[in-house]
Amino acid sequence: MKFAERLKALFKLGTAPEELFNDLCDLLVEGDIGTTLAFKATEELRAACARGRISEERQVKAALKAILAPYARPALIEPPVTGPGCFLVLGVNGVGKTTTIAKLAFFFGKDGRDRTIVLAAGDTFRAAAIDQLKIHGERLGVRVVAQEQGSDPGAVIFDALESEGTGSGILVIADTAGRMHTKQNLVKELAKIDKIINARVPREAYRKLLVVDATTGRNAVAQAEAFRDAVEVDALVVTKYDSTAKGGIVLAAAYELGIPTAFIGSGERYEDFSVFNPDSFLNDFIGLP
Repeated sequence: MKFAERLKALFKLGTAPEELFNDLCDLLVEGDIGTTLAFKATEELRAACARGRISEERQVKAALKAILAPYARPALIEPPVTGPGCFLVLGVNGVGKTTTIAKLAFFFGKDGRDRTIVLAAGDTFRAAAIDQLKIHGERLGVRVVAQEQGSDPGAVIFDALESEGTGSGILVIADTAGRMHTKQNLVKELAKIDKIINARVPREAYRKLLVVDATTGRNAVAQAEAFRDAVEVDALVVTKYDSTAKGGIVLAAAYELGIPTAFIGSGERYEDFSVFNPDSFLNDFIGLP
């Protein structure tokens, strides 16, 4: 049952106001927004309802939406109009990283801009990741720069950035390994890749996107924290949003880690991908029309 449906059911129980707030706090925690934000939002809602003498369901939900709105932070991620650009795509194995890269290529390939999109198979630790990216490249008609399994990921991304010349309207969307043996290896690997990209792409045209699976709940927040500690993360891309009854990780990542959300993925088709809309997200999360 979606969080919004459980919230609606809570109002139908006709419980006393204090019990309602206690149950709401529990629901928010179960909705993956995190214990601290859940308590904070509940206390603010309790005060807002008392101050405005609010008790009707729609009014309470509207007040809750206003309280959560600052944590539904969008990130505007766009390639440069001219010159080189690079999106470095991060994330653990299994979150839908390769499919997200293909969706990004499709999304920015149909925006009417005259640019060359190149995919870089930087996850050289998994042969399947390289093969999957090549398949997507063939379907999309997009060039994929790849080397053999076990190759240096930095060299792959370097080749991709140099493939069309850094002065052209090129957007490189680069895959990265989803797992390192230790956090130190992760930091070292990403630091090397980061240095290569920074030397060839203006900072304003370089973005690091972390892909997280909405169905993994609080694990996604833990992943975001680990990658943020390894390398600056510009925004989240949330996948499998259609499969989850929650989605509060979007709010938790912004509140706890300061990471906004750029895109939402739902489904396997390339078209099942959209820019994160805070208003629509909150309406869906809370159950407002």
